[in-house]
Amino acid sequence: MQPTPDFDPARLARSLLRRSRQGALATLMAGNGDPYCSLVNLASHPDGSPILLISRLALHTRNILADSRVSLMLDERVEGDPLEGARIMLAGRAEEATDDGRDLLHRRYVNAHPSAEAFVEFKDFSFFRIRPAGAHLVAGFGRIVDLRPAQFLTEIGDAASLMKAEPGAVAHMNEDHRDAMNLYATRLLGAESADWACVGCDPDGMDMQAGGKTLRLDFPERVTNGAELREMLVRLAGEARTRDSAAEA
Repeated sequence: MQPTPDFDPARLARSLLRRSRQGALATLMAGNGDPYCSLVNLASHPDGSPILLISRLALHTRNILADSRVSLMLDERVEGDPLEGARIMLAGRAEEATDDGRDLLHRRYVNAHPSAEAFVEFKDFSFFRIRPAGAHLVAGFGRIVDLRPAQFLTEIGDAASLMKAEPGAVAHMNEDHRDAMNLYATRLLGAESADWACVGCDPDGMDMQAGGKTLRLDFPERVTNGAELREMLVRLAGEARTRDSAAEA
């Protein structure tokens, strides 16, 4: 089945990966290979790949340690019939974080799930990152497509400077510019006013969250360093304020 001309599957897949906070994780039972499925919380790496924080006491973790092949189902959680919303099945391998990469996964995960800070240092818990091999996107009639990782992951190889600046940028936006965050949400994304917070930035956009609601603000152009990120956020704040003024007129 071919997608309709107005459908951008890669963009929708990226949005689902960035906005999802829970998903159904499928693993293979250690010993006999039978399928096993469980509900997990997740966050996203700067490149968009899913991050998990799971306990070695959990059966799905023991399965992963025996065979790292997994699949992950994410959906839009729309009201009414859930089959009317978009969903994506991601297939790949789950890799346990090394000491070098743990801090980034820790920060991104706790930004998305603040309550996890209470147990993130428990010895039986570890961070895992799913390295996708492909994805199957279903978004309605005529909107079913298979995607390669290059189509839905964000290139970060040229953005080391941005990754270094990201923690400070996130803290700055949340401490000093919550008004701008609310304008992004309401005027640029059409969401309701709320205490929107920044949970992460990457070359392609910014992830926002208020309680259990999540948003993805796509940038019109890529940014690869802190200066470009600042310029982009100021530019978008200006656009949001212009729309805000127009709405009040």
